Amino acid sequence: MSRAALLVLADGRFPAGGHAHSGGAEAAVRAGRVTGAASLEEFCRGRLHTTGLVSAALAAAAALGADPVVLDAAADARSPSPALRAAARRLGRQLLRAARSAWPATELDALAREFPKGAHQPVVLGLVARAAGLGAADAAHCAAYECVGGPATATVRLLSLDPFEATAVLARLAPEVDRVADQAVRAAHRVLDQGADALPAASAPLLEIGAEAHAAWPVRLFAS
Repeated sequence: MSRAALLVLADGRFPAGGHAHSGGAEAAVRAGRVTGAASLEEFCRGRLHTTGLVSAALAAAAALGADPVVLDAAADARSPSPALRAAARRLGRQLLRAARSAWPATELDALAREFPKGAHQPVVLGLVARAAGLGAADAAHCAAYECVGGPATATVRLLSLDPFEATAVLARLAPEVDRVADQAVRAAHRVLDQGADALPAASAPLLEIGAEAHAAWPVRLFAS
């Protein structure tokens, strides 16, 4: 296991396309639900314990070797919003493209052939972690952190929020990120015995509604 590989994969500069997505923050800012550091923290906390948990469990299950086709179908079933499904697949395609250069692997090649338009990003993330020599906990932590790190970074641009304040939000959420990642890994191990129905199915309806509205905007700063 290489902790340095985890740092490369989780680095915001890794060319996986995440910088173009706000994780629902742009829609939340326009709706007045995120106005500063305090509301950003609540937004990120809600995202972490819903879509973040699901994403982390999918990534961990993929890292453990669960069938990515089955996991991708499970991810689809847990994403009611067509806009979010499309965004997840775009991000998955970009992540896979970058990862195949960084960590060439037959599993990644097979995934690219199976999903030429992109698999769901958390599923790709788990297989990429596996190719990089990382474990399920690493994949889960990476997915859980991404689900709060993206909105925090985007809000700096959207609200001109002090970057120190945004970083402090992430620091305060760190213990919860650890707990969500641990919960996700436990669920991922159950998937190996019980199938994809053992995955969590926590939902965030406002994120789904916001994504659909956001996709229809004629002008927007972020892709999602």
